[in-house]
Amino acid sequence: MPVRTDRMRSALGGVLVQQPDLKAETPADFKLVAGAEPSEAVAADMILANKIVKHSKSNAIVLARDGRLISSGVGQTSRVDALRQAIDKAHSFNLDLEDAVMASDAFFPFADCVEIAHKAGVRYVIQPGGSIRDTDSVDYCREHGLTMVMTGFRHFRH
Repeated sequence: MPVRTDRMRSALGGVLVQQPDLKAETPADFKLVAGAEPSEAVAADMILANKIVKHSKSNAIVLARDGRLISSGVGQTSRVDALRQAIDKAHSFNLDLEDAVMASDAFFPFADCVEIAHKAGVRYVIQPGGSIRDTDSVDYCREHGLTMVMTGFRHFRH
C-alpha cells in the first residue's frame, strides 16, 4: 500500500487535507510583468525568497537580498499584516531593505503591499499572480520602477 503524504490538520470540527507542495520554481517560470529583466543575482534572491515563503505558514511575506533572508512575516490574517511584521522585524535588527526582494505565497489583490514594501526600500517582487486585480499591483510597480515577476503558482500553506 502506498504511503500517504497528505498533510492533515483539525479545523473547527473538521479536517483540512493538503497535498505536499513539491513545486520549485526556476527563472524559466518567471513571467516579467513590470520593470527590467532581473539580473542573475536578483533572480537567485527571488528563488531563495520564494523557496522560504513556500515553507512558511500563510499568509506569508519573505524579504531577502544578497543570497540571504532578511526577515519574514508569517501566519497573519492578511498579507499587509505579514508585510508589516517582516518590515518591523528587519528594522528591529537594523537590517537594510534597500533593493530587497519581496516574495508572497499568494497574489496581491490590491497595490497596498507593493506600495508599503517600496516605501521600505524593496525593489523586486515575486508573486504567483492570479488576482482579478493584478493590474493594481503591476501598475504600481511600473509607475515606480519596481520589477515584478509572476510564477503562476500559489504556495499557500495552512
